Amino acid sequence: VSCLCGSAPCLLCGCCPSAKNSTVSRLLFTFFLFLGTLVSIIMIIPGVEKELHKLPGFCEGSGSVLGVQTHVNCGSFLGHKAVYRMGFAMAAFFFLFAVIMVCVRSSKDPRAAVQNGFWFFKFLVLVGITVGAFYIPDGAFTSVWFYFGVVGSFLFVLIQLVLLIDFAHSWSQLWLRNAGESNAKGWYAALCIITFIFYATSIAAIVLLYIYYTKPAGCTEGKVFISINLIFCLVVSAVSILPKIQDAQPHSGLLQASLITLYTVYVTWSALANVPTRTCNPTLLVRNSTGSATAAQPLTAWWDAPSIVGLIIFILCTLFISVRSSDHPQVNKLMLTEESAAGVGGEAAAVESGAHRAYDNEQDSVSYNYTFFHLCLLLAALYIMMTLTNWYRPDESLRVLTSPWTAVWVKICSSWAGLLLYLWTLVAPLVLPDRDFS
Repeated sequence: VSCLCGSAPCLLCGCCPSAKNSTVSRLLFTFFLFLGTLVSIIMIIPGVEKELHKLPGFCEGSGSVLGVQTHVNCGSFLGHKAVYRMGFAMAAFFFLFAVIMVCVRSSKDPRAAVQNGFWFFKFLVLVGITVGAFYIPDGAFTSVWFYFGVVGSFLFVLIQLVLLIDFAHSWSQLWLRNAGESNAKGWYAALCIITFIFYATSIAAIVLLYIYYTKPAGCTEGKVFISINLIFCLVVSAVSILPKIQDAQPHSGLLQASLITLYTVYVTWSALANVPTRTCNPTLLVRNSTGSATAAQPLTAWWDAPSIVGLIIFILCTLFISVRSSDHPQVNKLMLTEESAAGVGGEAAAVESGAHRAYDNEQDSVSYNYTFFHLCLLLAALYIMMTLTNWYRPDESLRVLTSPWTAVWVKICSSWAGLLLYLWTLVAPLVLPDRDFS
């Protein structure tokens, strides 16, 4: 408990695990995001309202306790309305800290203590913002906040691509280095096997997309989207093994291209799952053929397979943002996270004072940009809000849900932007030969 409450009560810091304060802080902020996500999942699960009504005196119309009748409408705390408000609360919480932490250069800044401590009070702030979000009048709030979620999700998908590119490069370099040091061909065989698995999975997925999301006499949009992304993936795969690219970047190869291809296929699948034409979309969660859903009660929709995969990717990416700085200077510059020399000095001091003490590794300079980190979590909150609601757009009455073309185009454009971003990482050393891309 003393570890979570900041430095003031940390008389028992000897029991804390050996970790950098910056890493622990990032993990705790990520825990807040995951906690909000868990609450959102509970709120949107079908049947929760029915279970709440079984509790006497908890919801309006569920009886009374000791003669006291409650007037709480449990329906207002569930469904898409609740998830959008929970997403708003988490986004507002991280935006608040992003503003507070602007231009913090080291832990000597008083605001750094707020970043790395006072966790109980931060939790109270999050709870307060969440409670306030449920008092926002319905009106056009949900319809307007949908577009904020769309923009934020688009940006977070690009961040996922940056992290994926970095992960693929690190993976390839590690195995190639191990192969070179041990002079063992097993590492090369493992690279080939993993690359083959990624490409085989991508090809199988593309075939399934053609089968289930297109029709011989229709679904032109789906055919175009799948075909264009297939061509783009073939292009970046071919470019990654060109002799000039290999000379400029010896570590680039098909492993990275295969992983990017697999992710692009997933984004394409996710986009096609939002096509509002039911005949072209077997996963469309609607109750009639008009592309909308109507109900007498506040709406909820359970998740389809693309949403479940998106939830898993969201968890992995947010953890990746929290615990790791890249090995590559260019990615560090883009993500504004780079380990400083202060971290090395702080670590040496910690070893001298005790192997199990938590320590401050940012006395000379911060090891990550506080504001940018909070903005990443803000975008993550918007992304998970859209994922849990299947990117459906409710109207002002919250009685009609539609799967709009807006969501389809945002996802498709994000896949194109991601492929262009990866292509740029390949050709940048040739286009800008005077810069160091090592």
